[in-house]
Amino acid sequence: MNHLKTFILLAALTALFMGVGYMIGRVPGMLIALAVAGGMNIFSYWNADKIVLRMYRAQPVDESHPNAVVRTYVADTLQMARDAGMPRPMIAIIPNDQPNAFATGRNPQNAAVCATTGLLDMLTREEIRGVMAHELAHVKNRDTLTMTVTATIAGAIAALANFALFFGGGDDRERPGGLIGTLALMILAPMAAGLVQMAISRSREYEADRVGAEIAGDPNALASALQKIEAYANRIHNPTAERNPASGQLFIINPLAGKGADNLFSTHPATGNRVRALMDLAVKMGRRPAAPRPIVAEPVLQPSPTRPATTSVPVTEDTPARRGPWG
Repeated sequence: MNHLKTFILLAALTALFMGVGYMIGRVPGMLIALAVAGGMNIFSYWNADKIVLRMYRAQPVDESHPNAVVRTYVADTLQMARDAGMPRPMIAIIPNDQPNAFATGRNPQNAAVCATTGLLDMLTREEIRGVMAHELAHVKNRDTLTMTVTATIAGAIAALANFALFFGGGDDRERPGGLIGTLALMILAPMAAGLVQMAISRSREYEADRVGAEIAGDPNALASALQKIEAYANRIHNPTAERNPASGQLFIINPLAGKGADNLFSTHPATGNRVRALMDLAVKMGRRPAAPRPIVAEPVLQPSPTRPATTSVPVTEDTPARRGPWG
């Protein structure tokens, strides 16, 4: 159903582009806008993974990392990738106290999955497995390709609107609605394209939840992880994401410290809706669903100008004493 919804939304976005392009620039303007937007997004498709990894100071890790928690995280992620029949992804950690994770890369052969140190510190092993299975599902479903195509069409619509704004797009008298119609298209068409783009993003999150739960074999763990991540994300800021809000849609939970909701302007589904879908999936898989409950985040020490934020999961050195099932 989510694949069908994505197809329908892509078709609607394409139809919107064709209609707007013809009304504003006729066929030549439409083709020029598509070529410009396509070129920009092809460049992004090939280079966005490197850009975002550098932006978040992601550090590649492997089975030889000195920290036992990181070694287990790497081993579990690689094991799930093998079981899902996927190529070995690059695995990285991001030095950030907010628990979160994302996947990037233009295809499964050139993919990277990343978890923050906050995620490794605050979640159980089973919950981390559920989160990373979700990110592997994004890679397996080639969601980066889907979102690149979406961005290309949405970008072309925005380019057409700019074309109409700066060059008039031809004789307004020949266009339905005249000048008022042109102005309405300039304002409403990019907004409509953005709303469809967000709807596609939400649909891909639901699909990654489903496939990820199947990869990890435990929908309950992913549901529990989503509730914990949202609770902590609302309390712990992610400065890099706030400086670059367009990257927020990459993460499993919106990192911008806001309340999620399934509305027209959200890139992520409401966590409660995702948890209910995972509980339904747990029943279908013959597992006893865990009752969804609110997670009360523990007090978080706010960093001061003289003391940087820290996490009990170091990036470069092992910590002998830890709480919980990690040892």
